Amino acid sequence: MKESLGTTGLILNEPMLWEKGKKGRCGFSYPQRDVESYHLDDELTGTGPDFPDLSEVDVVRHFTRLSQWNFGVDTGMYPLGSCTMKYNPKTNERQARLEGFSGAHPLLPTHLSQGVLKLMFQLEGFLSDITGMDAVTLQPAAGAHGELAGMLIIHAFHKSKCLHCSKIIVPDTAHGTNPASAALCGYRSVPVKSNEKGVLSAEAVAEIMDEDTAGIMITNPNTLGLFEENVKKIAEIVHSKGGLVYCDGANMNAVMGIVHMGEIGVDVLHLNLHKTFSTPHGGGGPGSGPLCVKKDLETFLPVPRVVKNNNRYLLSENFPDSIGKMHTFYGNVGVMIKAYSYILSMGPDNLKKASQLAVLNANYIQKKLQGIFHLAYDRPCMHECIFSDKLQKAQKITTLDIVKRLMDYGFHPPTIYFPLVVNGAIMIEPTETESKENLDLFIEACKAVANEAQDNPDLLRKAPTRCKVRRLDETTAARHPCLTG
Repeated sequence: MKESLGTTGLILNEPMLWEKGKKGRCGFSYPQRDVESYHLDDELTGTGPDFPDLSEVDVVRHFTRLSQWNFGVDTGMYPLGSCTMKYNPKTNERQARLEGFSGAHPLLPTHLSQGVLKLMFQLEGFLSDITGMDAVTLQPAAGAHGELAGMLIIHAFHKSKCLHCSKIIVPDTAHGTNPASAALCGYRSVPVKSNEKGVLSAEAVAEIMDEDTAGIMITNPNTLGLFEENVKKIAEIVHSKGGLVYCDGANMNAVMGIVHMGEIGVDVLHLNLHKTFSTPHGGGGPGSGPLCVKKDLETFLPVPRVVKNNNRYLLSENFPDSIGKMHTFYGNVGVMIKAYSYILSMGPDNLKKASQLAVLNANYIQKKLQGIFHLAYDRPCMHECIFSDKLQKAQKITTLDIVKRLMDYGFHPPTIYFPLVVNGAIMIEPTETESKENLDLFIEACKAVANEAQDNPDLLRKAPTRCKVRRLDETTAARHPCLTG
């Protein structure tokens, strides 16, 4: 590699605000007081709150310096597998900040909220068209919340048939939250292993599917980055025993505009707007996990639902079979606005192209790094590819060592040690938003790290060496966390 992106730079140490503060400093002028002053005393200590006195320049420099310690998708590539940490166009942020949206209050009457309600109603329609499902709710506030809503609907469906199923099938390539969502609805997870191709076989599902099983939770594409090619046949087996097919749609970034989940046997599907539809993810803001269902499950969707009546939009709770509320207000509506903006600006052709480019980028990385790292499944992947540290084991170099050293080259580490079915997994998802030049830089860095693992393994064991913080004692951090800042 000719030149590394990672460098030391002018990164300054920064003390706590309480250490910087000096009595009498003030960064702004208080407005004229129109009430009597009141001294706030702590009931336990008898003293007032300990707020540091800071000048404006103290505050500005403090938070600017802290921001320089961070790494985000606006800084560089974020190749986290199964997370779709793609770049978010700033125009979507602008739309969400429009005064009519940002100033909306959840307690406003519906006649003063027609714009927001219309947007939500239309967004549900867009998501229905994109997925091939019949009805959508925007209530769930995140992916796992959407999973829970989906399982509650499956539970309500069986209850309406006077059936009391106790089990749910969960593949070893499903997302880790799936068993928890099932357990919250009273189901016992029945594991099923993927085959030698990394996907589910219809025969394996047929062996364990019975009338006491509520259905199956499939992640498609699965966490190995592979499309579940037998899903239609599996759905037929599950349906023949009275079960339902839940699909974890967190990886829709690979099949958006290409696969209609409703046509391949899926009954319930959750989406992650904060992954597939270009809104901030994780620490970047709240999430949104809409739930899409087939027509015979629509009656169970959570309330209130946005309905259209005589060209007016209303929030209606007149659905007696509903599973109820998933949360009180649509406080994450900003995420929906960004997704709505993204869908409109892209259009159907470009949504499909985004998926195609995500798959192309992942397969490009997989091909270029084959033989550099061990490839878990030597076949075309979808949006992400899975390697392992098997080729570096002879030098006693682990997956953790590899990705720590990648940080020195200026790249955020990929997802590691997941999925669990691959020992020492390195999970890379480049997304569609990275150019070939960026991918080539990442590939060069990976090759450089692999060469160092062979020639100078001690270098990897000490990595990272160029970052603000060196390698942490993760065992002690987990067992004795410091929670006071």
